[in-house]
Amino acid sequence: MISPPESRGLKLTPHSADIGDMDISAIALQGLQQAEAQLDQAATSIASFGAASPEGAGLDTVDLSAEVVALLSARTQSAANLSTLKTADEMQKAVIDLMA
Repeated sequence: MISPPESRGLKLTPHSADIGDMDISAIALQGLQQAEAQLDQAATSIASFGAASPEGAGLDTVDLSAEVVALLSARTQSAANLSTLKTADEMQKAVIDLMA
């Protein structure tokens, strides 16, 4: 028989989903910020494509297909997080209606 982790001296930490006061809006906003950072990074890489180096040679080290995938991924992440924000808003309205 396997003994529980607590009896073996292991501590279990609660997962973030187990936290009672989790703020869905804050999580969605953080996701939006991460998507924006990914978008900025991809846009900067694309914008620097063909830029001249100090020696005068062009730097063709940008993988355009990877950067386009990053742009599309950022767009998808933004849409998902916006949907989460809308759902959180609807949930808050429902709770207010229940309490009123």
